Amino acid sequence: MRLTWAQVDFSAGIVRLEPNTTKSDQGRTFPFAALPELAALLQRQREHTSDVERRLGVIVLTVFHRDGKPIKSYHGAWRAACQRAAVVKRGDFETVVRPRLLARTPHDFRRTAARHLIRAGVAQHVVMKPCSWKTDAMFRRYAIVDERDLRDAVEMLAKGTTGAQSKENRTRRVG
Repeated sequence: MRLTWAQVDFSAGIVRLEPNTTKSDQGRTFPFAALPELAALLQRQREHTSDVERRLGVIVLTVFHRDGKPIKSYHGAWRAACQRAAVVKRGDFETVVRPRLLARTPHDFRRTAARHLIRAGVAQHVVMKPCSWKTDAMFRRYAIVDERDLRDAVEMLAKGTTGAQSKENRTRRVG
């Protein structure tokens, strides 16, 4: 799926993914204005696209492009970015300092985003929407519990915090 400028609504601060263009086929929206860095990136890309359109005398429909032409595959750029993030260069020597990054795929970060949202106190049904999980079973499949989650749970138990109190505390932190 290629993101087009018709799907970016700067005035509302959202990106619309149309039905039948996503894995869930339902379509969805993403409120990018809540993330200033993402809003700034989209604005810079709009300005870049306008420059390319003026220079070439064409209308560029896609948000991300190479000199006005749609990007056919991002995989090479993704692998190069992961390589840069995983490796430290000193002179002629390269040292892999983050080997786990070398095997990462963009899909891996959907799970990471869900974990961060849950830790921030966002309700499960809200997390499921942007991640395009239709059922609780799918959510549980992707909801990885790591050592930090277990440590936090044990600390809550030690403090005598119940599930209801925990939810109330998360709501206070978020709202």
